[in-house]
Amino acid sequence: MAEYTYDQLRNMTVADLRKIADGIKHDALEGHSTMHKDHLLPALCKALNIQVHHVAVGAHKTQIKTLIRRLKADRDKALAGGDHAKLAQVRQQIHTLKHRLRRMAVDA
Repeated sequence: MAEYTYDQLRNMTVADLRKIADGIKHDALEGHSTMHKDHLLPALCKALNIQVHHVAVGAHKTQIKTLIRRLKADRDKALAGGDHAKLAQVRQQIHTLKHRLRRMAVDA
């Protein structure tokens, strides 16, 4: 069995990942021929004992999450008060911050 890294597997096509999974007997890969890449990749990593750590790098993750919590409280107040302009603004800020966190996790 060839040695793979997470980055190598992530850059492969679903067909290539399924070919690799064909030669591996593991419970995580049961039904691999019908899995999509977002399910197949973690299953392959588990079967091959490849450690995958998604860490937000280059930012203050806890500070961003704290800000999101504050914005959610503001969102609830705006919703209760019927302030639709403030509600839309806060929702956009929350969306932007969550997108930034996801992008940092993927880039890591």
